[in-house]
Amino acid sequence: MLTFTALGPFQAWTGDTPLDLGGQRQRAVLARLLVAGGRAVPVTTLIDELWPGRPPAQALSTIQGYVSRLRRALEPGRAPREEAAVLVSAAPGYALRATVEQVDAWRFEGLVRADGDPAAVWAAMDAALGLWRGPALAEFADLTWAVTEAGRLEELRLVAVERRADAGLALGRATALVADLEAHASAYPLREEAWRLLALALYRTGRQGDALGALRRARKVWRDELGLDLTSGLRRLEGDMLAQRLEEPPAPPAARASGGAASGSSGGASGGASGAAPLRVLVADDQALVRAGLRTVLSDEDGMEPAGEAADGEEAIAAVRASRPDVVLLDIQMPRLDGLAAARRILAEDRPPKVIVMTTFGSDENLYAALRAGVSGFVLKTSPPEQLVAAVRAAAAGDALIDPAMTTRLIAGFAGTPDPAGPPGLAGLSDGRLDVLKLVARGLTNKQIAQTLCLPEPVVADEVGALLAHLGLLDRAQLVVAAYESGLVTPGAAV
Repeated sequence: MLTFTALGPFQAWTGDTPLDLGGQRQRAVLARLLVAGGRAVPVTTLIDELWPGRPPAQALSTIQGYVSRLRRALEPGRAPREEAAVLVSAAPGYALRATVEQVDAWRFEGLVRADGDPAAVWAAMDAALGLWRGPALAEFADLTWAVTEAGRLEELRLVAVERRADAGLALGRATALVADLEAHASAYPLREEAWRLLALALYRTGRQGDALGALRRARKVWRDELGLDLTSGLRRLEGDMLAQRLEEPPAPPAARASGGAASGSSGGASGGASGAAPLRVLVADDQALVRAGLRTVLSDEDGMEPAGEAADGEEAIAAVRASRPDVVLLDIQMPRLDGLAAARRILAEDRPPKVIVMTTFGSDENLYAALRAGVSGFVLKTSPPEQLVAAVRAAAAGDALIDPAMTTRLIAGFAGTPDPAGPPGLAGLSDGRLDVLKLVARGLTNKQIAQTLCLPEPVVADEVGALLAHLGLLDRAQLVVAAYESGLVTPGAAV
């Protein structure tokens, strides 16, 4: 089947085979007809829009030549005198005849406007966003009509991101959405819906303080950028949170199973005493001695049991999918894939476990990056066993526990500031996409990246393509240079 893709590099395809559409201006003729949505575009309009202000003397015959060559490319089997069925003559110009299913941009627009229950909306927005392979019509950025259409499609993409998140909140997927909504609000800080969804997602994961902090960040940005306060809708949301008038998020299954153990409690108060299912805890650390010690602590604690072990981030992701633990204790520094990258992937899963990050050194940047990733605790490996147990119970109950050795003033100091892990040159990239870029910079193939991040290989290929489009680069080698020049990775450092 003949198809057209405009949400990324512009191309026409027969099945999986790309067609030769000729040079830039010839391709622009087809792209302009696609943008018209099947309506006829007058030849005079094509001339004016392809050569703004200075059309050549032979513009009409040039357009006719472009159309003739495009018709041969799109319908190679058409007889010489047979009427074209795809790029047709339609007085006073030409039109593209195609179905919605043949054009990704047309399909995308229909999906974004789909209605239904939250599950149907989630599926529709997921499908819509899956059509994107990079900025729309980017190769025609010097033409006004293409810039206008690209802006319209980008606005619809943002609407799809927000509609998907809204449906996800209704489906109880708040935890998995937090990281993406953080990136969305940071990239588009003047969008009211971005901040509303982020605040609600944080609130519904039991992070009321962080939810209010998100609204404070929004207020600061709006005052600095626009000289305005929050909208009435965001102010009402803030007031409802402060007055605790919002519906409380449902208790996590592990918390219900343990009889609602108090956040931060330790010792014998556990679900195991009443016969309920014990909390299953997965341990991920590259040191066998640490894993053995934690296994002993968990085995000796009433109401807890080990759910498996992993020696690196890649193994941790696979073990979580295989064993479905309630809580993951995750070392922040591990080979092959670091703990933060693994945590982001784990928390992006459907119904993810709670994640507690462990470290030998209480680095400020590590603490802030872990909290931004949506983890439920941050503890030092040198903490006494009761402190580790308290962190597990707090996480299972939907709360968060920060080791007292690390001052809580740090959180206030970082509130409202950009993520220090996101270099300015890579602004707008999500944490997941930055993880892919780090692995590209280390020389991994798409197959190796897919294995490391536990993603399908086609998804990795799409992510790499999106990185190239976002950064305006041509090939993988330029991605490596960009990762090093931006400071995302440094020579000799572990991924």
